[in-house]
Amino acid sequence: MLRIILTQLFLFLLPFACYACYLWLSKKGDNPESWSRGPVAWLTVAGLFLTISGFVAVAQFNRAPEGTQYRPAEFRDGVLIPGRFE
Repeated sequence: MLRIILTQLFLFLLPFACYACYLWLSKKGDNPESWSRGPVAWLTVAGLFLTISGFVAVAQFNRAPEGTQYRPAEFRDGVLIPGRFE
């Protein structure tokens, strides 16, 4: 669960990091108006789009193989048997 949260947080913050790098490389980062409502609003929309796309991709590609059943992890004779698809 933590991996999914960190992945989605990374996807949301990615446009902000790219914009910050752009401002730093173009020497426009000293101007506080570079972070006004306009760019921040578009960066937020882009971050939300990436986050939603990430959720869709995780749901699409993390499926169980067809015709299999999940067996949860269990202890058998003091040994942990990991969860698996059978």
